[in-house]
Amino acid sequence: MLITSLWSVNSFTQTIDHQVTGSNFQQIAMGAYPSIIGRTVLLAALVTVIDAVVAFPFAYLMARVATQRAQRFLLAAILLPLWASYLAKIFAWVSILEKGGALDWSFQHLGLPSPNLGFTNGAVLITFCYIWLPYMIVPLFGALERIPSSLLDASSDLGAGSWWTLRHVVLPLALPGLVAGSIFTFSLTLGDYVTPLLVGGSNSTLIGNAIYDNLITGGNLPLAAALSAVPIVIMVVYLLIAKRLGAFNAL
Repeated sequence: MLITSLWSVNSFTQTIDHQVTGSNFQQIAMGAYPSIIGRTVLLAALVTVIDAVVAFPFAYLMARVATQRAQRFLLAAILLPLWASYLAKIFAWVSILEKGGALDWSFQHLGLPSPNLGFTNGAVLITFCYIWLPYMIVPLFGALERIPSSLLDASSDLGAGSWWTLRHVVLPLALPGLVAGSIFTFSLTLGDYVTPLLVGGSNSTLIGNAIYDNLITGGNLPLAAALSAVPIVIMVVYLLIAKRLGAFNAL
């Protein structure tokens, strides 16, 4: 794929020219592609942060508070949606968020104005957060479950409050699980093209949609390969930063 990204398409014959060139990457650096890449990275970062904020208390409840019976029930509740069809979940959110859907109906009966989320970037964000949430909860649950109770007891015996213990004991030890979950949510959002197409419409073009358009519609395989290299580079940089911060030390 990386080799193909250095080729080009002959404008006259529409065949692939195997002469090495950097024109594809020059094309990516201008026009609409920088905004598409920026929108995709921002959306992936927002999905990761939101899922982490939602997943952490839920994972902590499962790992440190719930009984074994409740823990099994909650874990099953998280994993069961993963068995459902990916497309079925997307179309379910389309029916919820579209004009006249369940969300509009709820706001109408509460006397609130319509949120108008159908086929917007906000709808894509909500759908991504829902779909990838289990991939954040499960690694966090595993990391929190492995924290020895003796460390929490020792922190309490030394006079530390709940917030101090959470910040200086629980969060550092849960960091590997958080990073593992963020790798899933961030990378899966970077490469997805079905959700933006069905939920966001034409106003939510991401890197995956640009790759699909150039590959299937435009027939420009080298440019599609060059665009495919962008998420790879982004994830390599992300993983190097995470390693530099010591996030993988406890894995």
